[in-house]
Amino acid sequence: MSTLSTAKTLLDVFGYHEFRPQQQEIVDTLIAGQDAFVLMPTGGGKSLCYQIPALHRDGVAIIVSPLISLMKDQVDALVANGVRAAFYNSSLKAEESRQVLAQLHDGELDLLYVAPERLLSEGFLERIKTLPLALFAIDEAHCVSQWGHDFRPEYVKLGRLRKLFPEVPMIGLTATADPQTRGDILERLGLKQAQCFIAGFDRPNIRYIMLEKLKPFDQLQTFLEDHRQEAGIVYALSRKRVEQIADRLSAAGHRARAYHAGLADKERKKVQEAFLRDDIEIVVATVAFGMGIDKSNVRFVVHYDLPKNIESYYQETGRSGRDGMPAEALLLFGYGDIVISRGLIEKGGNPEQKRIELHKLQAMVGYGEAQTCRRRVLLGYFGERLEKDCGNCDVCLNPPETYDATIDAQKALSCVFRVGQRFGAGHVVDVLRGAQTQRILDLKHDQLSTYGIGAEKVAEAWNSLIRQLIHRGYLVQDVASYSVLKLTEAARPLLRGEQSLVLAKPRIRVKTLQKKGRPQIGDFDYDDDLFDALRKCRKLLADAEGVPPFVIFGDATLAEMAAKMPTDEAAMMAISGVGKHKLRKFGSEFINEIISYMCR
Repeated sequence: MSTLSTAKTLLDVFGYHEFRPQQQEIVDTLIAGQDAFVLMPTGGGKSLCYQIPALHRDGVAIIVSPLISLMKDQVDALVANGVRAAFYNSSLKAEESRQVLAQLHDGELDLLYVAPERLLSEGFLERIKTLPLALFAIDEAHCVSQWGHDFRPEYVKLGRLRKLFPEVPMIGLTATADPQTRGDILERLGLKQAQCFIAGFDRPNIRYIMLEKLKPFDQLQTFLEDHRQEAGIVYALSRKRVEQIADRLSAAGHRARAYHAGLADKERKKVQEAFLRDDIEIVVATVAFGMGIDKSNVRFVVHYDLPKNIESYYQETGRSGRDGMPAEALLLFGYGDIVISRGLIEKGGNPEQKRIELHKLQAMVGYGEAQTCRRRVLLGYFGERLEKDCGNCDVCLNPPETYDATIDAQKALSCVFRVGQRFGAGHVVDVLRGAQTQRILDLKHDQLSTYGIGAEKVAEAWNSLIRQLIHRGYLVQDVASYSVLKLTEAARPLLRGEQSLVLAKPRIRVKTLQKKGRPQIGDFDYDDDLFDALRKCRKLLADAEGVPPFVIFGDATLAEMAAKMPTDEAAMMAISGVGKHKLRKFGSEFINEIISYMCR
């Protein structure tokens, strides 16, 4: 295929009419035999950056991938496009492994996906030394760095490849890397001479929403009312909470299942397959789920608990809207989550790692506390500047209400002082609200001048105020001493009435934001009923093929069909995502469905 132009390959094989920004340059760099490092957001088209060069260079491309599920999804999608691809990992039976190795040695593969451990085994390295190699692609390259949020020791050893195969071009790819992580990747993989392509982090189709956590399951239920029959992921920190949420969602009529590391491998695989094939709509999971999940039609991601860092948050929210269509990311921001996360980090034994993790957690807290455009805060963390507010986050669409919080702040700060700066936020709030707990009575804190002076406010309002006082530097939490609250020097002028303070009212409800409605395809608005009919057609074909529906065609492709209604092969080939192989295999089914719909 080396004589074909890359644009022709893009259209004929993958069904796309033009490259996205920087894809063409990356493809040309690899075809020319040079190394590359690519930082591109999830859904930005990273895979094509090495898949097309693999079809234009002699030999087989070796793709390093961290997860078996990711390999299978990628290979399924490639095979559906008529590409000679396979994976080689521990999920294969002995006979299947022999067949893949036979294909490899007989020159019958263009791409082979393999785990880092298997690739670096001496036997496999000796095997591929005798073969023509098109390139090495290191996917999820942030796993190589201790600064990365998903460091994997086995990835560090991949630096050997540059020494063993100095003439084979290598590409490292990631969607998530701050400046320190990028430097680590280039150093550890031997990519110092690589051309670097930074495509940016912005995912404008994702709407970012933050709510202060109050009755979180009710908040989740309210959010899901606008996402009926849509695929989504709900992340929670503990296995127990994951199980509870999944059970409650199922009881409420949602097709939801739990996924965490405590489940048997067979059960986890069953849940993942059901989600990929649209047999269930919602997966409630710990962070054990989702890395490399190639499902393009995830419409929402909910963080029921606070992520431990912005990298994790960015990557997990990025699992929604991979097809470029509208998606939403809801974060429930809880004061208690911050305390728990800090406590877990403090228990770690490596001082340097603790410093890094506390720094990253504080940045995550800063994102949740932000009262300015969330996308600006998020992108700013990665060193990317947004010139204007995004217009697609809760702060932009529903600017926070503010109020003069001077008196309330003085009450809270006075209460912290009156209890001796020896208690956490929960106890301070109880005193302010005049709670009659046994602990307050035993400590005689019901006799303090600040007891009950804030009884008119709910506990969450006081928690929000205290959180903002911490964020603004009037209070500190002594993590090493049970997260007790202590006054800072900045609190003095506020307590003395020498300055005033304006704060934001807490967000605890999903307010009705400006609806984005149905996504537009170019200048066309698609037909909802036809889109649903095409989805049903796709599901039947996918079940017959034994692959996830998005492998047949993505939602964006179906939406364009439902907008332009192609009724012959030439018109169908003009739809983005329809290549020649898929047209031959599936085109008539969708054309017939469209004609049938038009004749009703």
